[in-house]
Amino acid sequence: MTEWWTYRLNSFLLFSARTYQRLIDHYNTDVWPLLLATLLCGIGLLLWLGRPHSPRRDRVVFIGLALAWWWVAYGFLQRRFAPINWSAGYAAWLFALQGAALLWVGLLRRGKLTRRQLSPTDPIAITLIVLGVIVYPLIAPMLGHPWAQAEVFGLMPDPTVVTTLGFLLLAEPPRRLLLVVPVLWCIYSGAMLWALQAGQAWVPPGVALLATVCLLWRRHLLQRRSPLSA
Repeated sequence: MTEWWTYRLNSFLLFSARTYQRLIDHYNTDVWPLLLATLLCGIGLLLWLGRPHSPRRDRVVFIGLALAWWWVAYGFLQRRFAPINWSAGYAAWLFALQGAALLWVGLLRRGKLTRRQLSPTDPIAITLIVLGVIVYPLIAPMLGHPWAQAEVFGLMPDPTVVTTLGFLLLAEPPRRLLLVVPVLWCIYSGAMLWALQAGQAWVPPGVALLATVCLLWRRHLLQRRSPLSA
């Protein structure tokens, strides 16, 4: 019997990099009209931040994010990815719960995306949203893959998670519990992509680390301001 220490991370994968790329290719082809719609919706949410603050504006953002997480849970993770990767079925449930939590915060808890005082982490949050919505679809062609393998917000997990982390870093008050599932997915995705020797494997865990640092930084700033405002 082979010793356990001889195993590598890719030893536990049931699919190859080529299989995963073909999966994305066929998925994007099958949902092509929806791909364009979700891309435009992601850009719309980014532009929506420029509107004057109102409860309606923030509800639209949280509802849009919730719908994106639900579609990824069902359309990609459960229907497409789970047949070749058993762990994707469990991830689909987490994505569905995250979508429900986003909807709950947006409708019942009235989550806000603006603050009375700007935070030093706001530019980083906006950068993450731009990364998830605009830059992520460009990663595949930049790595030499066809456009059909582009990963788009609202259809694929990684850009949806990265975009959501950006919006959550803008939320007031900080929704720390809502960051748990996105951060866990970033770690999982980074490990999977590293095992597949994908060029963008460092991006999800890098985003998770950056978001965690920003959240702790915001918490530190709020603690420093609270005695002054008392």
